[in-house]
This record gives sequence, C-alpha cells and structure tokens, in this order.
Amino acid sequence: MMHPDDRRRVDWVSPFCMLLLCAISILFIYSAQYTYGGDDWKKQLFWVTLGLGTYGVVSLINYKIFLGYAHLIYGAGICGLLLATKLSPISVEMMGARRWVDIGITTIQPTEGAKIGTLIMAASILARSELGSVQNSLLVLAKVAVVFLVPMLLIFLQPDLGSSLVFPPMIFALLYVSRLSEKFFVSAFALFAVAVSVLGLDIYAYSQHLEQVRAIERTAITTPSQEYHSLLPIHNYQRNRILTFVAPDVVDPEGTGASWNAKQAKISAATGGVAGKGLFKGTQAQLGYLPKAVAHNDFIFSVIAEETGFLGSAFVVGLFCLMVANGIRIAGLARDRFGMQLAIGVSVLFLVHFFINIGMTIGITPITGLPLPFLSYGGSFVLSCFILQGLVQSVYRHRKDHT
Repeated sequence: MMHPDDRRRVDWVSPFCMLLLCAISILFIYSAQYTYGGDDWKKQLFWVTLGLGTYGVVSLINYKIFLGYAHLIYGAGICGLLLATKLSPISVEMMGARRWVDIGITTIQPTEGAKIGTLIMAASILARSELGSVQNSLLVLAKVAVVFLVPMLLIFLQPDLGSSLVFPPMIFALLYVSRLSEKFFVSAFALFAVAVSVLGLDIYAYSQHLEQVRAIERTAITTPSQEYHSLLPIHNYQRNRILTFVAPDVVDPEGTGASWNAKQAKISAATGGVAGKGLFKGTQAQLGYLPKAVAHNDFIFSVIAEETGFLGSAFVVGLFCLMVANGIRIAGLARDRFGMQLAIGVSVLFLVHFFINIGMTIGITPITGLPLPFLSYGGSFVLSCFILQGLVQSVYRHRKDHT
C-alpha cells in the first residue's frame, strides 16, 4: 500500500482528468467507426495503456535530472525530425506530407518528441539565466530563438503548419514568467501584427486569383493557369484552409471541397442539442458526412458533441480547463524556475491544442490538423501527452526536495 506521505506527494487532479478523457476517447473512437467496423479503438487502448505506464515512470523521476540532460533530449528530438525528411530512407510520406518515421513495428511522428525536447531545452536555458531588459537579455533571447526556430522550420517544411504554430505561444509564455521586460512583448506584438497583415494581403491576392480563374473557366475561351506564385513560404492548400475559415464561398463555392469537413463538423456540434442524439446515433459520422479518415482523430470532438450534446461537450471542456488550471497551479507551487517553466510550458501547449482543435470544430479557428489531447486517435501524440503530464506530476511530487 502507498504510504500516507507518498499520497500527499501525488497530485490526483490531472490523473483523474486524464483517465476520464482517455475513457471518453476509446468510447467515441469506437462510436465514430461503428458503422464501418473499424478497430482503431483497440490501438488507442494499447497506446493509452503504454502511456499510463510511461506517465508513471516519468512522474517518479525527479524533473531536475532533465536539467542536466536537456541538450541530449533536445538533440534527440531534432534527429527525429531529420529522420522524417526526404533524405532519410525510413521516412514515410502520407497525403503529401512527410511527417512519419517507419521503425518496423509501427510508424511514429517525431514532431511530438521534438515538442518535448524543445520545451525542456528552453526551460533549462531560462532557468539558468537572469532576464531583465531586452538589451541585457539579447544573448539569452538569441539562444532561445535558435532552440525554437530549428524544430519549427523542420516541422513547417514537412509540411505541418498546425504543429509549428504551437511553439510561439509556448515560448512567449516561458519568457513572460521569466519576467522579461514588457518592451519585448510590445515589440513582438507589433511584429506579429505586421506578419498577420502581410499574410492577409497574400490571402486576399490568392482569393482574387481564384475568382479570376473561375471567371475564365466560365467563358471557356482558354484553359486558365491554376498556379499562384508568392514570396511567402506557404502552400496553396494552407491558403485554402485559411480561406475556408474567412471566406468559404471563394475557395469552395459549391461546399463540396475544402470547406466540407468544416461544415460537417459544425453541423455535428450544432445538431447535438442539449443532451445529444445518443451513443452510436450521430448521423454525421455514422453516415459518412464527416469523413471516416478524420472523424476519430482531428474531429473527435464533433462526434462527442453530436452524440452527447451540450452537456457532454461542456463536461469534456471542463476536464480540459481543470487540467490546464491545475498545471498552472503546480507551476506556482514549484520551488525552482526550471520546474515552474516546465509546468507552464506544458499547460500552454495543452491549452493551444485544446483551443485550436475545438475552435476549428465549431468554426472559430481555421482547420490546422492539430489533434485534441488524450481524445484524438494517434500513438505518438497520445504517448507525448502522457510524458508531458508526467513532467508536471514530477514537478509537483518533487517540489519540496532539496536541490
């Protein structure tokens, strides 16, 4: 039996949320594939079981140990990303993206390991550094920038725009709790506004191009060029995703192309009512309107919303909010800067995934392909979620240990 002192050293809030979310995940992955007889719920059960064991091991390790091995962990994450490039013989390409590595018994997504390594490396740098004014912190900021930009670039080139977008909020959160000068954040916000403006102009020019192409097609005089050239390093399918959010009629006037998933996801969430249609009775996933390729992973929340309604959706959102708030609480309890940085970084990372994924389901954020922690199907992602929460548990468990 666990000694009473050991029980007091364990935070029970996050494990409670994790177990409930995992149970909900397995149930609704089964429901999403009920009509087609899919067995991904069995694979999810395996990854959850493996994840729970990994979570237990990571939570028992004193998180301060990772401070000394940050470079090795980060380097392993970068090597994983390099193995997913075209130069690697074990990289795997799916749906036009090269994000996976074949390790024989299965394929893994190195992006998830890179997130963990980048967080640990950045937290170690900031824990060892004293930040003040921007001028006095330039060297530290340069180190942190390199640590984040290398994996971001490699992930962006896969291409995986959604996963690369989780890094900026995480780094700004780490810098903010490091008490960096407010002038830095004002300048960063100004640069962000400029970047968004440039992207907006590019998307507008692209929308004009699409309308011109359709106008020429209607005249049937000549075959129009479908190519759109821009100096910005983003793909047209990524522009289509943004346009699907801001102007769906431009990119998909018939509603059967790029905007299809977004529309069906919103229909799923909107038709669930207060208590939902019932388990296995959601028409969008069961009848294939919400494609079976995405219903059990990126759009699992749509299935939950349709079958359990507002009450079930609110329960899931509540579990996520409780988990994130608890992570922030643990950050406040940490006795050293490294522990605080780890707990804050994990909490912000989960918050970004949670907000963007559910947001794209109900139409308030563009579709980016970011999965929902502990709910979306996927081995590498599920395992990384358990490891990250294991780090937070370690911060809580060893918060009173002497350095």
